[in-house]
Parts: sequence; structure tokens; C-alpha cells
Amino acid sequence: MARLLKSREIENPISHERLYYRIGEVSRITGLKPHVLRYWESEFKVIKPHKGGSLQRLYRRKDLDLILKIKKLLYEEGFTIAGAKKKIRDLERLENKQMKLKLVEKGSNGKAHEFLIAIQEELKGIRKMLE
Repeated sequence: MARLLKSREIENPISHERLYYRIGEVSRITGLKPHVLRYWESEFKVIKPHKGGSLQRLYRRKDLDLILKIKKLLYEEGFTIAGAKKKIRDLERLENKQMKLKLVEKGSNGKAHEFLIAIQEELKGIRKMLE
């Protein structure tokens, strides 16, 4: 049974069922050394692994996707660290803009639109408190 599970992990290393990955697993999946992952964590503020009670880095799927995106930008497309930071920032802004547009389209009547804006402002306040 254990062999079957390990062979599945090798075929499809990113599981949709798992919430967290340890740094060794992320290293194995991405082909990057752990010290590179720790360095990127300091350079790219969007990579924020959760550190539980054991202070061990626990990467989420979102972090893993970002790491793979950064790896592609740096190693395949030839971006510098600064260029990759800018590209990631631009992609985030574009995604945020698209999300805002979708919210406005869905809430086209006045009350729903005002309600969504109030929720957005409240969430911004919560995010600011958490930072």
C-alpha cells in the first residue's frame, strides 16, 4: 500500500487533497534546494509558508504554485530576481483587477454593489491588522 502511494506521489507530486507541504517535499517537487527556497522566501514576500508550533515551514499549494512560477521566470525565461518580482507583482495586480471586475459585474444592482464594496473595505482592514 505504501509503495502504491509513493508511486502516485512521484507521478503527480502536487496533491489537491493536501493542505501543507514541508520544505523537503517542496524541494523534491520543484527540483530546488531548500536553501534556494529559503532565499526566495526572503526575496519574494508573496511566498509566506506557515510556521506552526514546531517552527517548521509548511508551504500551501498557493506557495508551491508561486515557487514554480518564479522558477519558470528565472530559469526558463531568463528574468533577473528584480524582473521576476516585478512580473509577479504585475500578475497579482491583474488578478486582483479581474476579481474586482467580476464582483462588480455580479453585483450590478445598487444594493448588492454597495454591500460588496463594504465587505471589500472590511477585508482590507482585517488584512491591514494582520500584517
